[in-house]
Amino acid sequence: MYIAGFVIPVPEENKSAYRQWAANGAKLFREHGCLEIVECWEDNVSDGEHTDFRRAVDAKAGEKIVFTWQIWPDKATLEAAEKRMGTDPRFDIPEDIPFDPTRLIFGTFTPIHATPQR
Repeated sequence: MYIAGFVIPVPEENKSAYRQWAANGAKLFREHGCLEIVECWEDNVSDGEHTDFRRAVDAKAGEKIVFTWQIWPDKATLEAAEKRMGTDPRFDIPEDIPFDPTRLIFGTFTPIHATPQR
């Protein structure tokens, strides 16, 4: 298992557009080998004393935080998919993307512990 994670500031009024954008993207990621994608809309994101999600992505007034992760079989599968996605025109960033992609945070992670699903 290999995880790709994102933190994204999305204008609150773009929630529906983001949901559609994420659903369309999920289909494409699955085509390229992604096993599971979870998209989460801010419910309770507090301001931290030293740092927090909002400061990390320079969220503006009226923006909500989206926390999302993708589960890939392994690092090699994600890296191969990234190469294919780089030449797949369906992954070109459209002008009407429902958030500012320059302020999202992206990282990949090797799990060190996971609780199995029941």
